[in-house]
Amino acid sequence: MLDPEGRVTPDLAAKLPGRGAWVAASRDAVEKAAAKGLFARAFKAPAKLPDAVGPEGFADVVEAGLEARALAALGLARRAGKAVAGFDQARDALKSRRAAALLTALEAGADGAGKLQSLAGEALVIEAFSVAAQSAALGKEGVVHAVLIAGPEADRVLREARRLNGFRRVFKERAPAPMEAGSG
Repeated sequence: MLDPEGRVTPDLAAKLPGRGAWVAASRDAVEKAAAKGLFARAFKAPAKLPDAVGPEGFADVVEAGLEARALAALGLARRAGKAVAGFDQARDALKSRRAAALLTALEAGADGAGKLQSLAGEALVIEAFSVAAQSAALGKEGVVHAVLIAGPEADRVLREARRLNGFRRVFKERAPAPMEAGSG
């Protein structure tokens, strides 16, 4: 979207009034559009980036907005009682098979992460956020592991996290390894 001063404004919620311009949801596409003046062409009007922001900086603004949306959804899931934080709580939720996703902080140790991932079953395993970001979203210090309980709240977090992943392609999202068939 263009604001009244002709500055490009990311409409991450797709709710701003007026005419928008579609750009592929990738860092490279946003940087290219910003660097080559493609926003002006799309809007058929002069378009400038926000004050003191270059093409890479504009991509950073978009990424930060996408991350904030995903973390806000995570906070809402916690307030709805659909997210648990901490190793023991995550382990219990995974064992109960109510989990939609296991969130493991980027700084997580391989040992703890591996133990929880082995319990994930059908739940997705996502490594997307720092400990500080997960902690802030979940209102608890030092959150390395969290679990989203299946339901609409988890669906929203996963939708926003996938949008973020589509933009930065940094975090890992994977289904857990298939369970081994028992011999019998």
